[in-house]
Amino acid sequence: MADRKPASSSAASKKLDPAQSPRAMYGAELRFQRERAGLSQAGLGELLFVGNSLIAKMESGERRIQPDMAEQLDRVLDAGGFFVRNLAAGRATPYPEHFAGVVELEADATDIRQWEPLLVPGLLQTEAYALAVIRAYDPVLDDELVQERLTARLIRARIFDSADRPLYWAIVNEAAIRCPVGGPKAMAEQLRYVAAMIRRSRIIFQVLPFSAGAHAGMEGPLRLMDFKNDTPMAYLSSVGNGTLVDNPADVRRHELAYDLLGAAALSPDASLTLIEAVAEEYEHGSQPSGGDVA
Repeated sequence: MADRKPASSSAASKKLDPAQSPRAMYGAELRFQRERAGLSQAGLGELLFVGNSLIAKMESGERRIQPDMAEQLDRVLDAGGFFVRNLAAGRATPYPEHFAGVVELEADATDIRQWEPLLVPGLLQTEAYALAVIRAYDPVLDDELVQERLTARLIRARIFDSADRPLYWAIVNEAAIRCPVGGPKAMAEQLRYVAAMIRRSRIIFQVLPFSAGAHAGMEGPLRLMDFKNDTPMAYLSSVGNGTLVDNPADVRRHELAYDLLGAAALSPDASLTLIEAVAEEYEHGSQPSGGDVA
């Protein structure tokens, strides 16, 4: 996959408490070394052939520093090898390594389209639902790590509170709303939350009904991301692994698959009706079963 450069628009990095985390310390040190060298974010960006917004995001801890970038920072800032020496700490993340880059890209995306065949998408998961998913994937995971992953997952949803939040469009298989993850109470809460997000015009959401039969998303979950100043990307995930795709022909093929899923799915209005009906079934103790919505 080709390296990606962020937009070169101006950005001011927020100051972090170096004691907050190793990553915060790494970002704070970058800011210190840059200012010691008498450079602005734009000035350092010019020396490194990157946009100043990337410098801002590295200083704020929003973007991890790549190994080759650490070497360049040590050289340009005469930092005595600090950035290479502490690279592991600076790249620490609560997310699996294969997914950490996706989280960073989400924050830059103007449009996110996501297909999930089995689950409510992570960006829309409530605390109880997310906890049940994390526990199901790793039943013997230490409580501290469970809480770390749960917090990290919930933090991602903050992109919906941003003034420049992305257009988010999700399609899920009907199985995602029928499977009682976390039990009836957790599922009712989860579906009511999704419905509320739809009604607040924060997201577009469709359900692919069981009656659709064979469909274009049978290979697994898919995420498509568009950017203001960069080429679109696709992310394909599987258990414990994932692949970022930026080859235009391959991305277009995945975009076609998503378009076919959207055409086969219930309309957004019909999907909302189904979601609220299933939520009510969970609330009243009914056993949800497959079916169509007119």
